[in-house]
Amino acid sequence: MIEGKIDVDWDTLFAERTQQMKRSTVREILKLTARPEVISFAGGLPAPELFPVERIRQATDTVLAERGREVLQYSTSEGMPELRGLIAKRLSAGKFQIHPDNVLITSGSQQAVDMIARILLDEGDRVIVENPTYVGMMTSWRPFDLHFSPVPTDHDGMIVGELDGILAERHKIMYAIPTFQNPQGVTLSRERRVRLAQILAEHNLPLVEDDPYGELRYSGEAVPSVLQIEAESRGFSSVEGNVMYCGTFSKVLTPGLRIGWVVAASPVIDKLVQVKQATDLHTSTFNQFVSYEVARDEAFLDQHIATLRQVYRERRDLMLKTMDEHFPEEVIWTRPEGGLFLMVTMPPRLNAREILKEALAADVAFVPCDDFFVGDAGHNMFRLNYSNARPEMIVEGIKRLGAVLKAAVRE
Repeated sequence: MIEGKIDVDWDTLFAERTQQMKRSTVREILKLTARPEVISFAGGLPAPELFPVERIRQATDTVLAERGREVLQYSTSEGMPELRGLIAKRLSAGKFQIHPDNVLITSGSQQAVDMIARILLDEGDRVIVENPTYVGMMTSWRPFDLHFSPVPTDHDGMIVGELDGILAERHKIMYAIPTFQNPQGVTLSRERRVRLAQILAEHNLPLVEDDPYGELRYSGEAVPSVLQIEAESRGFSSVEGNVMYCGTFSKVLTPGLRIGWVVAASPVIDKLVQVKQATDLHTSTFNQFVSYEVARDEAFLDQHIATLRQVYRERRDLMLKTMDEHFPEEVIWTRPEGGLFLMVTMPPRLNAREILKEALAADVAFVPCDDFFVGDAGHNMFRLNYSNARPEMIVEGIKRLGAVLKAAVRE
C-alpha cells in the first residue's frame, strides 16, 4: 500500500500533439451567453422553432414500427444504402451524376473534415486555406503541426489569382468553404471556381470543399459546386477528380441527428471507411434511418428548405437594415447572399475581444474573428449569426451592439 497522497501529473503523460489542441472559441463563448437576458449572435445555430419536430416524430414511429430491430443494430461503415442514394441523387445535376458508392455517411460534416486529415496529412505538410477560414477545421487539423498558407479573400471569396505564387512550393491539400463562407458569408464566384478547378488539375492538388450552407441561398444566382465544375472541366461525368465534398443535414433538418457525408473518388472513400471503422464503426443507424425517412419525402424536404430560406432571408435583411441604422459609419460589414453569418470590420485600433467584454455587459454577444485567421489578422473583426435570433431580438441586440460600437469609436 502506498502511503500518503500522490497526485497524478497528467500534463507529463499527454501526447505531444495535445499541445496544439485547444477548446473551440465559439463553444466557449456560448457558455458566456447562457444567461437568458443575453441576446446572442455568437453561435452558428439554426432556428430551433423551425425544426421539423412533428415530422421527425412521425419518422421515428415509422422506422421503429417497420424496421425496429434493424435500426437498433450495428450497420455498415459506409452508411445506409438508401440514404447514400438519396444524397447522391440530390447532388447530381444533368450529365454530372454521383454514384452512391462515392458517398460516405459521417457523424456530421465535421467528422468528415477530421477524417480527411487523417488519411492525407503528415506532420509538417503545407495546407492552403482561405483567410479567414473555418475555425473548426483549424482546431481539428492543427495537431498535425501543419504549415497553413493563407489566401486573401474579398466580396467574391478567395482571390484565386493569389494561388500562383503560393503554389511555387508544393502543398498537400486545400480547404475552402466556397459558398456562404464561415465567418464572412461571402461566395466564390463562378469565374473563380472555374479557374480554381483548372489549378487543382494542373497541380494535382486535392480540395476539401466544405458546403454546410449551400442550400440556404436567399438572393443572387446559384453557382455549381466546385466538385461539379472540376469534374466537368476534366471531361468527367462522375466523381473522379481532386475534390472531396463535405455536406450535412444539420442546417436544413436538425444538427442533433448529426448526419453528414463526404463525396469523393473511390480510393478516397475506401481509405475513409478504414478510418471510420477505427473511429466509431459507423454513424448512428437509428439517426440515419430517421433522417432518410424524413428526407425521402422530397416534396416535404424542399418545402421545409423553402421555409428556412424565407425566414432566414427576413432575418438577414432585418439585421442588415438595423445595422445600417445603428452602427457607426466607421464600421463596415459583409452582405451575404445566403448562409448563417456575416462579418463586421471595425477600425484597426479596436480589438474585438475587448469590445466583446463591453457587449456582454450590455447583454449582447458575438464571436471575435482572430481565431479564424492565419497570422496576425482579424483582431478588429467579429462574426454575427442572424439565423438563430427572432426578429425582435435581432433589432434589440443590434441596437445594443450599435451603442457599444459608437462608444468605442468615440473613445
